[in-house]
Amino acid sequence: MTAIKNILVALDLSNIDDTLIEYTSFISDLLGAEKVYFVHNIKKYEISELFKEELKDLNLDKIIGDELDEKISTSFKGNTPWEVLISEDPYTESLINYISHKYAIDLAILGNKPAGKGSGVVSSKLLRMLKCDLLSIPPTAQPGINNIWVGTDFSKPSQEAFNRGVGLKELTSAKINLAHVFNVPVQFTPYLVKEEIAPKIETHIREKAAKFLKKLNYEKEIGQKIYPGRDASIGEKLLAEAKREKADMLILSDKGSNAVSALMVGSVTDEVFNQELPSPLWITK
Repeated sequence: MTAIKNILVALDLSNIDDTLIEYTSFISDLLGAEKVYFVHNIKKYEISELFKEELKDLNLDKIIGDELDEKISTSFKGNTPWEVLISEDPYTESLINYISHKYAIDLAILGNKPAGKGSGVVSSKLLRMLKCDLLSIPPTAQPGINNIWVGTDFSKPSQEAFNRGVGLKELTSAKINLAHVFNVPVQFTPYLVKEEIAPKIETHIREKAAKFLKKLNYEKEIGQKIYPGRDASIGEKLLAEAKREKADMLILSDKGSNAVSALMVGSVTDEVFNQELPSPLWITK
């Protein structure tokens, strides 16, 4: 598992900040991180004209910086050193991308805010821009990892996701499961009865999973969660089953294969990332 030394946490002064700080406290100590950077971008251009008179004598950088220092000091219980970075940039995603390069960030932690419910558009851009791993945290997340699901299409990129899952399992003694959702190839549906062909596809998928684990030389106990997609999209089915079985960490790669019946991780990751998450989502790069 690639070491996580530097962590960036994007804060926006909303209610989810407390959850992000508490979860970062847990995960930074678990990973043995060296430094956490809490980042907030003040979009002063959005408010300066409207409240020009009221703000002219205020030092917003200092006021917000002091507020975040106090909040983090209260909620951050870990031992990892941390620092608050305050900036003013019209483009938050560009700022975070810049900081990730400047401070050699290995993991960026964001609040899970689907499009229409907050900063989902910014998060989607960051998924494509950042070269580091991402961890999306929903407001309901609790510190702790006991049930890890690794979404896989058995491709080389999904091996990285699996290695990250194994690393977290070793640190926490959590259960780990390979998760795969398959669909009957669309071009064959007029000629095949889904109820008859699905068991054959599932058997094939389980054989691929066994080969995948053998190739990785991983012989410890691991669960296999294989599901037919049926009427739901692969991302929707994956999230629904992960929620039903109380997974508290879902790991996906940001790339995948395009095999006919495989979990195409790249497109599925994009879909899942923009949904309301039941648990933290770790995306490996």
